[in-house]
Amino acid sequence: MLNSNVLVLNHSFVPIHVTSVRRAFTLIYQDAARAVNESYETFDFVAWQLNGAIGTSELIGTTRGNIPVPRVIVLRCYDRIPRRHVRYSRVNIFTRDKYTCQYCGAKPPRAQLNLDHVVPRAHGGRTTWENVVCSCIDCNRRKGGRTPEQARLALRRKPARPRWTPMANLVMPNVGYTEWRPFLGIIDPGARAATAADA
Repeated sequence: MLNSNVLVLNHSFVPIHVTSVRRAFTLIYQDAARAVNESYETFDFVAWQLNGAIGTSELIGTTRGNIPVPRVIVLRCYDRIPRRHVRYSRVNIFTRDKYTCQYCGAKPPRAQLNLDHVVPRAHGGRTTWENVVCSCIDCNRRKGGRTPEQARLALRRKPARPRWTPMANLVMPNVGYTEWRPFLGIIDPGARAATAADA
């Protein structure tokens, strides 16, 4: 549980990072951050231990008794929002394409998803945001080393480099907690995190 995820907010309550429960406790104990409950109340370490998330089943045992696991913390002195280049990766392609096959529209389990080069590498296609899409295994096999036109497949939308804020990848399925939902809505009101941790 100490290695599970905690959402980190800046001083303005904008999501900027995900850290571990272990690191979150350290930040709260050092008074660099405060724990945040579902009512948007903030707590220092002692107050969180005494009055934090009352009724939560997620507890860590200490020599002074149990302490609730914080799922959201807010930094006390951090106001800027980092701007970063969105890194090309398998997970970010899946996130951009909403874990949906870009040929048939299916949403199979993640283990049954693949990356497909729209213009195959054998035909000079490059591994870029603009040439790689999420596809199900069946469509990937059907397409093979051909272009979509040759395989009689149609792309649902043209692939492009995403213009996310750095924390937009938090809204992908199975990454967040219910406690994160109000804060992730700041980034993308149409997307909500699920409740299970998959990190």
